[in-house]
Amino acid sequence: MTELPRRQLGRTRLPVTMLGYGAMEIRGAPRGRDVTDQQAETILHAVLDAGINYIDTSIDYGVSEERIGRYIGDRRSEYYLASKCGCLVGAPPAPRGQTSPHVFTRDNILKGVEQSLARLRTDYLDVLQFHISPSRQTLEKDGALETVLELKRAGTARFVGMSGTLPNLADHIAMGVFDVFQIPYSAVEREHETMIAAAARAGAGIVVRGGAAKGAPTDGKHEGVQWDRWQKVQLGDLLDGMTAMEFILRFTFSHPDLHTNIVGTINPAHLKNNVEILKQGPLPAEVYTEAKRRLDAAGSTPQRA
Repeated sequence: MTELPRRQLGRTRLPVTMLGYGAMEIRGAPRGRDVTDQQAETILHAVLDAGINYIDTSIDYGVSEERIGRYIGDRRSEYYLASKCGCLVGAPPAPRGQTSPHVFTRDNILKGVEQSLARLRTDYLDVLQFHISPSRQTLEKDGALETVLELKRAGTARFVGMSGTLPNLADHIAMGVFDVFQIPYSAVEREHETMIAAAARAGAGIVVRGGAAKGAPTDGKHEGVQWDRWQKVQLGDLLDGMTAMEFILRFTFSHPDLHTNIVGTINPAHLKNNVEILKQGPLPAEVYTEAKRRLDAAGSTPQRA
């Protein structure tokens, strides 16, 4: 098996594969699609067998953490594990389309991490991330940030991260305490492109989510501003035989500051295809430049820091 390309995750120096796995896909109902235990076991082993070494999950991703611990806990040395904090421990799943409740207090964070470790069958997390991009004021008000930094000093969490978005992301970078940022980005969601560069300049590791744009716009079912942009851009002459999904993924991999791109799936064939796309490398420089020019013109424009 050809080893997947890796990059150091910023100052953590963790050598992560440029394709990671987003384990929200195995959370199951009611928040997600029905996923059987057998499907979850199969895809998790397929992820590791493909050479992927970065897995991202969360307390509020249904049974995702339990399934990781149950099915690949005995392969813990093969992957870096990232989960999240601030999710309200014991809360019922939020209805579809709504955000699960989050409480950024010392007590809730400690309970959440304890629960995650038990579910994941591990005694440490490689990256502990704050979920849903809380403000600096929220992080400091009830000791949330200091609690996570204590967990880092104790070795329970090797590194501290932020699942961040605008408008709070600029403050997060300026704080200088986050080792890793997880940031949404794709060809049709470029609002955070300059913030990714700013976080990387500060030495942080960059984990991109949404880099596959939630599936290719080829089945006629996608709606919303992202796919409106895709339709306006008219990139057909740049695809050169690529599918839309291949182009979008390679566009994401082309960002010079990306370290890993977490993509979720429960389909081993889709996983294999994503791995093959990664192996093809970034887009040719001239194609990448022209694609960004057209995307800018169609409204997929980075916001300034």
